[in-house]
Amino acid sequence: MAAAWIVVLVTLVLGLAVAGPVPTSKPTTTGKGCDIGRFKSLSPQELASFKKARDALEESLKLKNWSCSSPVFPGNWDLRLLQVRERPGALEAELTLTLKVLEAAADTDSALEVVLDQPLHTLQHILSQLQACIQAQPTAGPRTRGRLHHWLHRLQEAPEKESPGCLEASVTFNLFRLLIRDLTCVANGDLCLRTSTHPEST
Repeated sequence: MAAAWIVVLVTLVLGLAVAGPVPTSKPTTTGKGCDIGRFKSLSPQELASFKKARDALEESLKLKNWSCSSPVFPGNWDLRLLQVRERPGALEAELTLTLKVLEAAADTDSALEVVLDQPLHTLQHILSQLQACIQAQPTAGPRTRGRLHHWLHRLQEAPEKESPGCLEASVTFNLFRLLIRDLTCVANGDLCLRTSTHPEST
């Protein structure tokens, strides 16, 4: 009898070994050219270049008279509030606006052009990887609505409604939220748990 149980246990162990581990989340690398998972954390060198850029931008803003008619990024901007499938689109809009504003700042200020050079290249690379992942996703699905629709509309209309100074200040103060919280959330896929602790208000 004992020998029979040993045979059964050995068979089960071998079966599990062949089957391999059960995945605990959806992969963050899907489709040709999609590798957003590598941005779960930026290197210390990359973060240092972004900190240097942010400090230079903040110094530049002290010399400018700027104000915003309304916040460019909604007060409850947090990608964890969105469905997992919605987050890449929100991050794409966030990156697109950030790049547009920082590129304009670099074009009009030679000192900023130097300090923004490496961060801009990094942001462009992240955006290209993100877009490859978005293109690899199934095209069929519900249209954007609710919170995501409102956020995307806000970012799309900001360049027309707000001054360059407002836009520059907004992306500067949002820069590390983008890099540390939002980018990390999308890179972690299902492991970035959804939250509903924030109010629906904008």
